[in-house]
Amino acid sequence: MKNIPINCLNFTDTAIKKIQELIKNKKNKDYKLRVYISGGGCSGFKYQFIFDKNINQDDLIINQLDISIIIDPISLQYLYGGKVDYLENLEGSKFIVSNPNAKNTCGCGSSFSI
Repeated sequence: MKNIPINCLNFTDTAIKKIQELIKNKKNKDYKLRVYISGGGCSGFKYQFIFDKNINQDDLIINQLDISIIIDPISLQYLYGGKVDYLENLEGSKFIVSNPNAKNTCGCGSSFSI
C-alpha cells in the first residue's frame, strides 16, 4: 500500500461529500471507496465503485480531506489525471468520471475505450 498525490485522480467537493455521507451511513469508518476499471460496458472498459475495508498490498491510496480512496495500479494507469464528480438529477444519481485517457465514451458515461 502506497499513498499517492491527489492530482493523480481528483475528486470534486460534491463527490467527497457524497462519499463521506455514504461511509457515515455504513456506520463503520474503516470503509474506503475503491475505484477500479473492469472489462465490459458499451465501450470496452467500465468504471466501478465499491466500499471496501480491505487494502491489498499493491493498492494505492489517495487521501483527500478526511477520506481515503483505494485504487489498484492497473486501474490508475487508465484513470491518471482524471476527475470524479457526483451527480444527482431526474435520471438518478451516480459518480461521473472525466477521463483524459479515454478515446471514446458511451452515452451514459459509465464506460470508455482507449
